[in-house]
Amino acid sequence: MRLKDWDTNLRIRLAAEASFNTMFWMFFPFLAIYFSEEFGKSKAGLLLVFSQIFSVAANLIGGYCADRFGRKRMMVLSAAGQGLSFLVFGMAQSPWLDSPMLGFICFALAGVFGSFYWPASQAMVADLVPEKDRSEVFAVFYTSINISVVVGPILGSIFFVRYPFEVLLVSGFIGLLLSFVLLKWIRETRPSASSDAKTRRNSWHSAIVGQFKDYGVIMSDKIFLLFIIAGIVVAQTFMQLDLLFPVYMKEFVGTQTVLSFGDWAFKVNGEQAFGLILSENGLLVALFTVFVTRWVTKYKEQHVFIASSILFAISIVLFGQTVWIWGLIFAMAIFTLGELATAGVQQGFVSKLAPEHLRGQYFAAASLRYTIGRTIAPLSIPLTEWIGYNWTFATLGFLSLLSAVLYWLTFRIYDKQKAVTG
Repeated sequence: MRLKDWDTNLRIRLAAEASFNTMFWMFFPFLAIYFSEEFGKSKAGLLLVFSQIFSVAANLIGGYCADRFGRKRMMVLSAAGQGLSFLVFGMAQSPWLDSPMLGFICFALAGVFGSFYWPASQAMVADLVPEKDRSEVFAVFYTSINISVVVGPILGSIFFVRYPFEVLLVSGFIGLLLSFVLLKWIRETRPSASSDAKTRRNSWHSAIVGQFKDYGVIMSDKIFLLFIIAGIVVAQTFMQLDLLFPVYMKEFVGTQTVLSFGDWAFKVNGEQAFGLILSENGLLVALFTVFVTRWVTKYKEQHVFIASSILFAISIVLFGQTVWIWGLIFAMAIFTLGELATAGVQQGFVSKLAPEHLRGQYFAAASLRYTIGRTIAPLSIPLTEWIGYNWTFATLGFLSLLSAVLYWLTFRIYDKQKAVTG
């Protein structure tokens, strides 16, 4: 499906969201450093866990709100909420008001608004795009996000570390501009159907209770439950990209030369080095997702998941053993390969496990790997104060290897069940 054939809603969103995502990634990767310096690593880690709990709750009712109030309305309100949150966050960083706690509250609110935006935006794509073309459209949006992940941290390492107040203010204004663009130039796409009327009769708390009941039925599937647990365990490693890595590199990576030619030299300090490896990750994901996915589909899914976990374990241990910029770049390449290995096959495996009439619910439950993993992952920051960085990285490596064992057990049971049922 060519871009010129896209619905106007989607083309407007692609351009507007790309601008906002780039600004967001200019400062988001550096917030773990900011909160750690302001609150101390132990308190910062616990606060980040606390903020994610609200985002998880918002995720639970985000789909309900998109169906109850409409895709456009939720996206407009969410973008405005994020914009206002970043504006106030910027004021909390201003020369006139220095309030880290107000900044944290705004960060948590922005996460909640983001959790409301996501299901509405996904539902709009499903409303507008034929099923055969949806994967392609989602892939374009995914690539756009990863381009922002490449560009944003590079700009952030230059501007945010020097001008946090100004960057946050501009991000807030762009969020409000995104809200205005969505309000002015896109249309509502929510279907008008009898199911919509039913949704209107249900309260938000009924929607949450209903989702928990659905999850309870799904979690009785032993294979799927093991798959979820393995995903949560390995998430403790790859979620550190925005949590432990920036704090570690800020503290231990000194200014060093990346490249030199004659009298010219490209040097980076710890924060800039983090922006560099984060951009490396985004660039590799944008360039090689399709290639790696095609390559790994030649192998058994069991081997791919286990290999991914082992690659995560190797990379996280390497990160903890070096402060040399090229060593970190090499470790990030291994880390990204582990990420890409399962980028495509995991959705395919979930679809195999899910009965056709429960497929949507299975995919929703599968996302718990990330929501629960993201909630627990910030504990790595205070862990460094209790056991030190070396042991923290070693613990994360052990968890990655543990996930490999859990994946092996998952597929062992799956293969046995498949042999019995034929």
